[in-house]
Amino acid sequence: MQKTYSAIEKLMKKIAIPFFFLILSISLSAQTKQWTLQECVNHALENNISVKQSELDIEVAEVDRMEAIGNFLPSLNANMSGSKNTGLSLNPTNNQLENTTFGSASGAVNVGLNIFDGLRNVRQLQRSKLSQLASQYRLDKMKDDIALMVANSYLQVLLNKANLKVAKSQNIVTLEQFERTSNLVDAGALPRGDLLEIKATDALEKQKIAVAENTVKISLISLAQLLLIKDYANFDIADEDYKIIDGGIADKDVSEIIESAKESRSEVKIAHKNVELAQKDLQISRGAYYPTLSGFFGYNTRYADNDPLQTPFVEQLYLNDGIGYGLQLNVPIFNGFAVRSNVKRNKVNLKNTEYQLEQAELDLESNVYQAYVDANGALKAFEAATVALESQELAYQYAKDRYDVGLTNAFDFSQSKLRFDNAKIEENRAKFEYIFKLKVLELYFGVPASELKF
Repeated sequence: MQKTYSAIEKLMKKIAIPFFFLILSISLSAQTKQWTLQECVNHALENNISVKQSELDIEVAEVDRMEAIGNFLPSLNANMSGSKNTGLSLNPTNNQLENTTFGSASGAVNVGLNIFDGLRNVRQLQRSKLSQLASQYRLDKMKDDIALMVANSYLQVLLNKANLKVAKSQNIVTLEQFERTSNLVDAGALPRGDLLEIKATDALEKQKIAVAENTVKISLISLAQLLLIKDYANFDIADEDYKIIDGGIADKDVSEIIESAKESRSEVKIAHKNVELAQKDLQISRGAYYPTLSGFFGYNTRYADNDPLQTPFVEQLYLNDGIGYGLQLNVPIFNGFAVRSNVKRNKVNLKNTEYQLEQAELDLESNVYQAYVDANGALKAFEAATVALESQELAYQYAKDRYDVGLTNAFDFSQSKLRFDNAKIEENRAKFEYIFKLKVLELYFGVPASELKF
């Protein structure tokens, strides 16, 4: 029995250990997933509620288009009825009043065809196609906006992480200086005030590290919320060193970017389609001034069970059937100003959409100018920050060398180090701001959001 228990224990251990490491590896892989920028953008476009609603608008537009096509097709309807009559009733088979009890049935098939309705069915089909295009443009614009929002939030996390990295790396230097100064103070080579100054610097830097870590967490939560990801604790992004990739957009003339934006940007396309939709609505409303012509065809038959000849059911249907067909013309003469008012209303709406198109073009031109100025300003700021960082790094290294040989005190050294830290943080900020401003300008030039290179 003891041997049996021992064998079972060994078997359980053999099973449990691999199972434990399997669960551990799955857990670690779930916790260590780092999202790239492209993954974040794709996830946002697939899960964003506004995008899903815009996609539903396209489906509705497709339904409207099918309905407009259906206006050209004939209508087909069938009906039947059955009844039991007692007392004086009309016999449907001979149209005679009979005071008796009998059962009857009737059926009919009717076909209708719209021949002419003032071309409203044609205009409605054209309008449905325009509406479908407008819905697609709205979806494209929303995707561009969301992709840009995600990119901005993603770059903000990278900036905060870069600043945290600067704070931690400089604190390591401070700790090294603290250890060296402590030895020199103990040897009597430096005053204790230098050690206290470095202690104060270390405390201040640890406080900055705590603030920077909190800033990183907050920016990660903001990005996760934008992506509709609820597992904030395990959400993180890939720590990639994004370079400044300029495809030559910054060297182009602003007028060239504006013309490209007018041709490619969805907001202008939407405004153009809204004008065309308003034109179609006006044409459709004017169609109500014209007469309408429709054709019809009907087949009907009937049956009654009180036939004195006891004619069979199917034979009665053949004997009592009938066909009707013809044309129907409706001429509008007076309708209480309803058509005239509707036409005027659509004229006003057309004028309003034309103004909206003009405003959209003006807004786009203004936005491109602003983006162009922002991108150039961000480039100059980044170049200046790079030069300032190089100068501060040289000054810091000079102060460090002087401090190492005792030619400067700890306070002056810490001030030089603080200026170097601030210069590095400012260079990080200027870099990521220029990257984002450059991508905004590329987006206006017509580069799709999915093809932006970081």
